[in-house]
Amino acid sequence: MRTTKSIHVISAHAEGEVGDVIVGGVLPPPGETVWEQSKWLLSNGLLRNFLLNEPRGGVFKHINLLVPPKNPKADAAFIIMEPEFNPPMSGSNSICVATVLLDVGLIEMFEPITTFILEAPGGLVKVKAECSHGKANRIYVENLPSFANDLDLTLEIEGSGALKVDTAFGGDSFVVVDADKLGFKLSPDEAKDLAKLGEKITKAANEQLNFHHPIYPDWGHFSFCHFCSPLFKDNNGMNFRSAVAVKPGKIDRSPTGTALSAKMAILHRRGKMKAGETLTATSIIGSQFSGQILGKTKVGSFDAILPEISGRAWITGTHQYMLDPADPWPGGYRISDTWGV
Repeated sequence: MRTTKSIHVISAHAEGEVGDVIVGGVLPPPGETVWEQSKWLLSNGLLRNFLLNEPRGGVFKHINLLVPPKNPKADAAFIIMEPEFNPPMSGSNSICVATVLLDVGLIEMFEPITTFILEAPGGLVKVKAECSHGKANRIYVENLPSFANDLDLTLEIEGSGALKVDTAFGGDSFVVVDADKLGFKLSPDEAKDLAKLGEKITKAANEQLNFHHPIYPDWGHFSFCHFCSPLFKDNNGMNFRSAVAVKPGKIDRSPTGTALSAKMAILHRRGKMKAGETLTATSIIGSQFSGQILGKTKVGSFDAILPEISGRAWITGTHQYMLDPADPWPGGYRISDTWGV
């Protein structure tokens, strides 16, 4: 087989959401920090287009590039590439990366608990993995400090009128809406309608509202719309159903770890959740992430929480992506029937 590229990928998913991991064939991008490396990959576009665009990728896929850590405290580092952005952090992707590192032996596994530190573009995250029989069964991630930005804002949505929304950061930026008030049960048959409306809400939020991160001033947009059901309690604590609309037009199959962190920050701001309490998010396919507030901190002038999220991931296969020099679409393509472009 002739090829001008040979990129080695281990495919995985965390509670249903794809988070593939590049383990060979790509050199670390330039940059003094992992954040700068992430920005370079986004602006350069070649690797993102090759793996995320069709025919090798699709709207369902995220890709993580392992790179040497910049921070000496970290055991490994990773850059997250999603269809539209390279975010500071991702819950499902960090769980996939941690699982791949352990299950294939890139980081030594100790049973029953393995601990290590990952460096995401947004900073260090501590990982605790419950392991047995050579498998990382459940991953706990101490996420980036998370904070509520503004609460009870009014957002005008074309065709839907005025909505009350909250805004928050949980490793990525969210506009948060009450699904119940919009008539959604967050069931699988609603996914297409949720994705379309979520895209409109995110667009309106970026036009009408402001998002500001005191450490990353160039992250000045809302990435996602988070649909949340009302809270309910059981013997394990507080629960809610969660659906996150992801550009360019799909619903996250997992409960979305950064959204869970943002939701906990909102509840903490409202006095409805305290340090030590847990919150479980259930996705549109019924998978779950659990969250806990470990403590309080500051992000610049913002009051913030220290969130922990946990979930499971599984390896689904290995791939060696190639590029025939005669391939007329070396950077792939995006078509509006699925990409919405």
